[in-house]
Amino acid sequence: MSLTEPAAERLVSAHALTPGLPGLTGLAVDLLLDEPGLPAALAGPGRQRTPLRHGFRAARSPRVVVVSGPPSPGIDVCAERMAEDLALPLPLPAGHRVAVLQQAADAVDPAIATGDTYATATAGIRVALEAGLEGDGPYGLRRRWHLAHAIAPVLAAAFANAPLRHGRPTGWRSVRQALRRDLPATPPDRDPRRAWTALVLDAPVTGAGRTMRAWARSGPGDRPTVTDLAGHLTSLRPPVAARGHLELDVADRQPGTGWRVPLAVIAALLDDPRAATEAEDATRALAATPRLWERAARDALTDAALAAAARECFLAAYAALARQGAARELRDAVADFTERYVLRGRCPADDVLDRATARP
Repeated sequence: MSLTEPAAERLVSAHALTPGLPGLTGLAVDLLLDEPGLPAALAGPGRQRTPLRHGFRAARSPRVVVVSGPPSPGIDVCAERMAEDLALPLPLPAGHRVAVLQQAADAVDPAIATGDTYATATAGIRVALEAGLEGDGPYGLRRRWHLAHAIAPVLAAAFANAPLRHGRPTGWRSVRQALRRDLPATPPDRDPRRAWTALVLDAPVTGAGRTMRAWARSGPGDRPTVTDLAGHLTSLRPPVAARGHLELDVADRQPGTGWRVPLAVIAALLDDPRAATEAEDATRALAATPRLWERAARDALTDAALAAAARECFLAAYAALARQGAARELRDAVADFTERYVLRGRCPADDVLDRATARP
């Protein structure tokens, strides 16, 4: 069935956010290979998802593998399941010596990157949470939508981990987030469903050379189908997405088991009412900060305003994890990251830069 513009708007809005009380948590971790090494059957058109012990694995491109976990009852269970799935070997051809990079990107040039570069050549960590409830209470979905946007650039700065291109510093602490440098600090519409619908319809469709809105305004014989719209939705990678649930894609790939920290911090800030209030207070002044995403990508926590907000957010998240009785291992990971990076105005990219610029 072809879609007119009003029909596409209604369809996107109707499926944007399904009310749900916070509790379930999902996680997806991208793995960036140091060179294309996946079999064509896995990385090419029509690729399938491979079931794992808990979630599934899929290839977004010949260089990016995605491990996605199921909705889990709480942060601890989510982390345990992901750890088990990530430990399973990748389906690389025999004798193919391919390594998984500990950075989020290694050859991306933000000045010339195409629209699909973010998904096919960079690696991130996505956290999925319940949308929240209708209304304006502590778990209101409007509040959660706007808080997610408020903390997004702060967390992008804290978790920046892609400062190099071909082994050389780029001037960005995250070339991955530099692809988002023109984003506004807050969504243009206060209503989450309207804001998401506008974003979806006004975003360019990969390979089509036009937006979904322009396509839907075409003549009857050239309008997009429901399948076209579904593919477009899948290809979009904004920092905050409404996919029935709330999805935050704000953290770069972290070294080792560092994926646990974005999971814990994001879930704590959104799902704990006290931490949410503290994060709102910490980020309120940033809404008027010019070029906030550019500063997050380039300067990370050397930016004083972002660093101050990050300190408050991470301390609030740790306190929430303690109140919730989160696993000691998870709390220690957040505490270690906070002390090593956030309290010192650093991010993982600074370690990479230190090694890259060290004199022999």
